[in-house]
Parts: sequence; C-alpha cells; structure tokens
Amino acid sequence: MAEPIVVGVDGSTPSLQAAGWAGREAELRGAPLRIVYVTLRWPYYVPLVPQPASWGADAEAAARTVLDQATVHARAGRPHLPVSAEIVDGAAPEALVAAAEGAQLIVVGNRGRGGFAELLLGSVSRYVTARAPCPVAVVRQTKEDGRGEITVGVTGHPDQEPVLEFAFREAALRHAGLRAVHAWTHPAATELDYLQPLVYDVDSVGAEEARLLAESIAGRRENFPDVTLTERVVREHPAKALIEASAETDLVVIGAHTGMATWLGLGATAHAVLHHARAPVIVVRH
Repeated sequence: MAEPIVVGVDGSTPSLQAAGWAGREAELRGAPLRIVYVTLRWPYYVPLVPQPASWGADAEAAARTVLDQATVHARAGRPHLPVSAEIVDGAAPEALVAAAEGAQLIVVGNRGRGGFAELLLGSVSRYVTARAPCPVAVVRQTKEDGRGEITVGVTGHPDQEPVLEFAFREAALRHAGLRAVHAWTHPAATELDYLQPLVYDVDSVGAEEARLLAESIAGRRENFPDVTLTERVVREHPAKALIEASAETDLVVIGAHTGMATWLGLGATAHAVLHHARAPVIVVRH
C-alpha cells in the first residue's frame, strides 16, 4: 500500500478545507488518508508533569466530533477512500511532526482555531512546515475550477533537484502543465568570492538567467515527456513572482533548505509565499 497522507485538523474552517484537499490528494495517489486531531488531556502543557490517563467524556466527544467532520470533508465525492481518524495526545506542533514520520505528505491549514484572524500563517503550520520529515502542503485557498497547471520556483542551484523532481512528478500525476518560474533581481553569484557588479546589461543578464533555468530543467523533459512545460524568467523578487503565479495556477511547489528550515525558520521567500499565496503551497525541504 502507498505511504499515507496525513492531515492535521482542529475543527477550524481552514483545517476542514485542508481535510477536503487532503482527501482529493489521497484519492489521486491511491493512498490512505490519516486524519489527526491533537489535544492535551488537560489545558496545560508541562513537559515534566504527566498528563491525566484520559481526556474525559466531554473532551473526547468534542474531539470525535471534529474527526467526524473532517472525515466527511475528506470523503466528499469519494466514499470509498480509506480513512483513519485518531486523537493524539500532546502539543500540536511536535505531535504533527511526529505523525508525519513515514508519510508521503502532511497537510495543514494555513492557520488554526486558536490563532488571530489577522495572522495569515499560524504558528503550528509554520512549525510543521519547517520541521516535518516529508513534504508539507499548506492549504489556504482551493480552486474548484482548476487551471490544470502548477508552478514551481526554480533557483538554478544544484541542491534543488528534489524540489524539481517533486514538481514534475506532481504535474505528471495530475496531467497538468508545469510552469517553471525563475526570478532574479541582480546577476547571480557564481563563486563564493564573486563580487556582483553595480552596473550591468539587463538584457545580457536576463539571457544568462534564462540559460540557467533551461539547464536546471533540461534533463527532466525526457523523463516526463507528457508534461507541458512553460519557462518563465522574470526580473523581480522570487516571492512576488511566485505569489503572482499562485493566482493563475492550482498549486505552488517551493523548496526550503533543511538546515535553514530546522534552525532558523523558513527562508524569506518561502515565508512570504506561505503567507500570501492564493493557492495551496507544497514545501519540499532539501
């Protein structure tokens, strides 16, 4: 059986939307869906103090109601989807990261029930995105009228191979086109001690950046011949370019360096895209 997809829910509207999106993804991949509701057995989390042995009837009933609602959203239009739903004890950020072990994808809403409405990305979603051991989908807005295209941000760096591989596989799986976006604001540094020029020719640098994009994705055209590929090189900040592309595509795939994500939080581009994208975003750490 395929590795499961995990979705974390807390009863909030974003998390129920995430459950519905995760259900579609599980069906698409032929994978089982695991719905996880994380809660403490009492309202205080003190690591050195054991939790009570049970949640109590009222708390467990409330949790089961949330899981039932999420299951309904996940199975909408797909009644035979294999779904398991469970209550997990603990603090939500750490428990969801642990639940992602062995999963092919973990899905979260952009913010949960306990966050401020003004915050575009909740603390739990941010924590899971930075530390989960598998790709993380953050669902903000879903589009019923799919465009049949996904976007991947391309840096041109060789360490981004896992991100590109994931994006091409997603496009092939969905029978969707793939838009490869490479954004630049200044000539790329080719050496660690390379000094970027203060004055440069925009057209020649743009041509060099286009060559860099073409080289980054060249080998995959043969491996994924059925994927219609569109290359886009733009002179603007990468976050702005990807946010704009998110309004026109069904999904955005971006990368995050493992070391940076684990210790310093997400990079500036990933952080901005997760806050402002107008489509679901999948973050692939590399």
